[in-house]
Formats: sequence, structure tokens, C-alpha cells
Amino acid sequence: MKLLVTGGAGFIGSCFIKHILKKYPNYQVTNLDALTYCGNLNNLKDIEINPNYKFIHGNICDSNLVNKLVKDVDYIVNFAAESHVDNSIKNPDIFYETNIKGTLTLLNAAKSSNIERYIQISTDEVYGSLDDKTSYFTEDSPLRPNSPYSASKAGADLSVRAFYKTYELPVIITRCSNNFGPYQYPEKLIPFFISKLKNDEKIPIYGNGSNIRDWLYVYDHCSAVDLVLHKGNVGEIYNIGGHNEKTNLEIAKIILNQMGKNDSYIEFVHDRPGHDKRYAISNIKISAELGWKPLYKFEESMQQTIDWYLKNNYKTVKL
Repeated sequence: MKLLVTGGAGFIGSCFIKHILKKYPNYQVTNLDALTYCGNLNNLKDIEINPNYKFIHGNICDSNLVNKLVKDVDYIVNFAAESHVDNSIKNPDIFYETNIKGTLTLLNAAKSSNIERYIQISTDEVYGSLDDKTSYFTEDSPLRPNSPYSASKAGADLSVRAFYKTYELPVIITRCSNNFGPYQYPEKLIPFFISKLKNDEKIPIYGNGSNIRDWLYVYDHCSAVDLVLHKGNVGEIYNIGGHNEKTNLEIAKIILNQMGKNDSYIEFVHDRPGHDKRYAISNIKISAELGWKPLYKFEESMQQTIDWYLKNNYKTVKL
């Protein structure tokens, strides 16, 4: 099997590529990544000489390049995205450019080349915010994005759906909860907190820290996408969550405790605009249809993640 993985130098994409090449050593993987500020070739150092792995420096909005690459692959897995909510509030244009136009470029190429399967990696943020502490988003929940980032991802998802309905393109959409683990760029909450504390600096928490997120270990996410790639039903959406709901304040205190720091390192700051209160998604569909469930325990995975950042100085590599 030949795969085109876009955004494969990013956090989740790089972990997925390593997962695939380890589990399926005969697969061929082409990694297309623009190497923006959070793209990191160091994530892939251990496989860069693998004869079944190839890196291409390029943008998913480049239709000539994308068309050329897609002609030589069977499946596309699209991880490529601008994904930091704060950045989307400051500069939404690049989010709509990459997340919607880039997805459209991939879809057009997939349609022209009769690709066997196209997997769109999305986010639970497209559903908006949950207030009811007992309810969960399902695959049938309406899309109600509240930030430029989540709106651009929702637009991409709808484009993927349209290509399935209009052109019968064999697509599948996955929507995951917040990922954590090694190799994540330290703008995101968990590595950001760890990096701050590693430098003996205070950690800023929006509002009163009561916003709730469901946390998913990155390699559990990779195993779910693997199952969807091979066994998922075309035209379907699959939610992938860890069922580890924590407030941002709880996450901060877990990290403080595991790093031997006290609450004096917490600094509450003004909340950001459109800050969703709670994300929580149901795993019932992917569990029932494909037999997936998270394998990693949250507490152990968190400690391993902290240990990784304490031992490694995260540096990006540019061409």
C-alpha cells in the first residue's frame, strides 16, 4: 500500500507515520509537509533513512505538486492544518487558506486520480461547546464552531462530505479530542505548561481554569486512524476520544504535582474570546463498528509525556 500523509512532520502526523511503518513495514509512505513553525523533521529522525519513507517539502495548496504526488499513491491521510486557536483569533486568513483551500486541493487531486480512500483528520471543536456535564457529542451532532480555527475545520469537513455525496469520492472523516504526548509543539497546553515549569516560570491559565477538555494520548489516536484507514466504512464520520475529561486547572495541578511544584506557579489571566466551555465526544460508534478503545492509561501517559519533555529540548528543523 502507498500512502500520502500530509502534515506528517507535525505532532500527530509524525507519530502516525512511525506507527504505520512499524506495524506495516512493507507500506510506502510519502510525507508532504510545508514545515511551518510547528513542523519538525526531528520528529522523524529515527525513520528518515527507511527506504519506504519519503519526505517532500511542499504545501497542500500547491495543486501542481499535490496532483503529481496523488497519482502515485493509494490512500491519502490529511493531517495538514493550522490548529492553534489563539493564532486563529489573531490571524484567521492562514487558517482558511490551509484548512479549507488545502483540503479542496487534496480532494480535487483525489477525485482526478481515483484514489482508493481519503481520510480527513478533524477535531471535536467543530461541534462547539457543551454545557451539560452528562452529555456527549456524537457523529450526528450539529456543527457549531466558535473560533476561526474550528470554523475552518468545519468548512473542510463539509467539503469532504460534499465530494462524497456529489462525486462518490471514498472519504472518511475522523474527529478527535485534545491529543497529548511526546513531540508536540510547546504552544499547546500540556507541553506549554511543562516548558514553562521546566524554566521555573509561572503557567498562565485562562479565566478561572474551569474549561474542560477530553484528553487522548497520541498513540491511541494513531491506532484509531489506522483502524479507520483499513476497516472504516466509506462516507462515515468517526469520533475518537479518550474519555479523560479534565479542567485546565486540573491539568495544571497534575503537571505541577508530577514536577514537584506548588500552586504558587499558577497565574490566572484574562480569558480568550469565544473560549469553549467543554468538549466531550462519544466513542460508541468507533468502538461498536471497528472495535477500537484507548489502551493507554492517562496518568502513566502523562508522566511519560512530562519525562520526555524534561529529557528533550524541543527544536524545529527547517530546510
